[in-house]
Amino acid sequence: MPEEKDRFKLVVPLDASGIEGFDPKQVLKVVAKNAKGDVHSEKVKLDKKGQGAATINFRKRPGAVGIFVGPADASDEELMGLQTISFNLSARQWGRKPLLKLKPIRITSYYWYWWLKWCREFVIRGRVVCPDGSPVPGAEVCAYDVDRWFLWSSTQSVGCTMTDINGTFEIKFRWCCGWWPWWWWRRRNWRIDPVLTERVGDILKLTPDLRLSRVDNQPSLAVFKELLSDAGLTAARSLRATDVAALPSLRNRLIEMLPISPELERLRIWPWHPWYPWWDCSPDIIFRVTQDCEIPGEVIFEEGIEETRWNIPTSLEVTLVAEENACCRPPLCPNPPCEEGECLIIDTVCNLPFDQVGGNPGALPTPVGYRNPGPVPVDTKQYHRPFAGIIPIAKNPGDLLGVDYYEIEFFDEDPAISDWVPLPPGAAVDFERQYWDTATATRKWASFPFDDSIFGRNVVETREHYEANSGLTWDFFGADAWWLSTNWNLLVPIDTTKFNDGTYRFRVVGWQESGGSLVNRTVIPVCGTQDENEFVLTFDNRLTNDIASHDPTHNCGGRHICTLEPDTHIMAVRVNGVPVDVCDTVDITPGGMLEVDFLAHDADAHLAFYELYSAWGLTQSENLLSKPGANVTVIAGGPSGWNPGQTTGNYGTAVDQGAAAPHWSGGSFRLTIPMSEAFPEPCCYQLELWAYKRTIVGSRSGRRFSCDTGFRRVINGNKTEYSLGVGVCPQPAPEPPIIAANVAPVARFEGSK
Repeated sequence: MPEEKDRFKLVVPLDASGIEGFDPKQVLKVVAKNAKGDVHSEKVKLDKKGQGAATINFRKRPGAVGIFVGPADASDEELMGLQTISFNLSARQWGRKPLLKLKPIRITSYYWYWWLKWCREFVIRGRVVCPDGSPVPGAEVCAYDVDRWFLWSSTQSVGCTMTDINGTFEIKFRWCCGWWPWWWWRRRNWRIDPVLTERVGDILKLTPDLRLSRVDNQPSLAVFKELLSDAGLTAARSLRATDVAALPSLRNRLIEMLPISPELERLRIWPWHPWYPWWDCSPDIIFRVTQDCEIPGEVIFEEGIEETRWNIPTSLEVTLVAEENACCRPPLCPNPPCEEGECLIIDTVCNLPFDQVGGNPGALPTPVGYRNPGPVPVDTKQYHRPFAGIIPIAKNPGDLLGVDYYEIEFFDEDPAISDWVPLPPGAAVDFERQYWDTATATRKWASFPFDDSIFGRNVVETREHYEANSGLTWDFFGADAWWLSTNWNLLVPIDTTKFNDGTYRFRVVGWQESGGSLVNRTVIPVCGTQDENEFVLTFDNRLTNDIASHDPTHNCGGRHICTLEPDTHIMAVRVNGVPVDVCDTVDITPGGMLEVDFLAHDADAHLAFYELYSAWGLTQSENLLSKPGANVTVIAGGPSGWNPGQTTGNYGTAVDQGAAAPHWSGGSFRLTIPMSEAFPEPCCYQLELWAYKRTIVGSRSGRRFSCDTGFRRVINGNKTEYSLGVGVCPQPAPEPPIIAANVAPVARFEGSK
């Protein structure tokens, strides 16, 4: 016969009558967990005297039961993991009775007031914005509590949410403290932290005699095995909750051995700082933001351990500035004010202001089509830079009203043409714009191809014409869609490889659509004037497989690129005037001088700078051109592009030495430097010659267009290496003395025959 439902009852009386200032509003909870893992709970509302009871029902005889008492706002699982009132009932206490009533559990002031704060509600409100302050919609913001122990860190998500169209978000979460260490520990995932490893490593270097044992992926006391050899630390032992009791005594010993570090103490790194994370009642928060802009789950903002917000308040407000790969909602009318109408303002090329490109409105008149350094003093490596690759041209954000389609023309200097003509095939690159669909709260893409198949001209639709014919509402209030920042005001990406190197003039021609045809052709005027728009750019694309023209003795392949843009070569090396071939060895000569004849040359006269290093030993290197005794002279070409006493590499300073802007081809040069500065110790050395082209290189990645304005070696550089040994061969042994031929005969022993 089956047992009756709820046949066994457990009554747990509670007594808070001894609490000073008792408030009956606090509701309590009693949780009972039997040996099989079944959990039962009951809430208790105490009367005005502070008394009440929980009655817990069991269908079957429960056997041994664990009892946990705490506030009602804690979950059953939380209550069993927190350091609260708890005790065990044995199966024997039930006897054969179906009812077991316990003696009242007295609640002390310690637990009563602790329960009021051990689980609290937190709220984080904030915005995600782009560097210009425009909002980032549709991004997932996740907040994490972060913990650290020596070289390891652990993060625990406290909540995630999505930003709205204004980039705002709110994360609400509940945070408890006072866990049992074992309960806290089994919910944490650990990893070796590169930032902590670097910071702690820098401190340990201050005392070279201190050596850690093997470091592994998970926290382990075994890392201190060599330092605390008498502590009985097991080599493979991972840190566990059972080790918690030993941490204070181990810390006391370690802080006497380790260097003092206020920085690591500030970062709350054990053993420099005490460690009881299960009693951390205010979370320490970092953020990570992702967005499905072009790549699903692309990270647009991420904080590390050094950006931790310690012990946040229950209400926190933040502003998170996303990286440039975020998709933003552009401001409706940024500063300067938007220009509207049938007019145009070219705004940027490669994200550089157009008034910094010579020959364009507001820019210096010469050199035409080059990126100028501008009126403020800048590093001379920025002087007069042409463009290459696929370069994005953007217009002022204002609306281009009254223009439905536009095309790009260029002025062909061919004497047989000498007129404005359409761009060469493929020079205008198709692109897409991204928008936010408010109905589905998703990002979508709109295509803007340069297409000559419809109207017979290579035109592209304006953003304004697309808005009017998309079926969506783009007004500020009640909009169906919002443009995002990706290619929002992109006018045209120009593939400069469709042109030979040189300077070109461009203009934008507008059309209106009527009855399926293009009408009312006009060269769009510059806003605020009657002048026709026009812009000028200089192109210089380098060939990286120029086998036909490249000197075969320069050994292209491997480190050296087969190109003349730029070309590098170490022509000769001499020590005290004596030639040293590749892989030869030389002796260290007191007062000896090194000469290096080298080539750093750009066939299109857009050399930026060159560097010459000596590398040796274990990752050691020296910039030879920055040494006090270095001197560079011109063998051919010139000027040298080098100034005596420079503390850094050479950065196009030939302009300051009289090179005619915007051209500097470089040439062949001779470095003279004392051997003691070039080769500080006996070793095998490698001379490394780098030269860099000045070009700003644009490219396309997915739907984005960007430009590299730096001097990355894979884009603008070329390299030549030259190996030799210095002082690595022993000195020859001294010659044995020469014995003269007329030496007297050796005396014979007496008695010899």
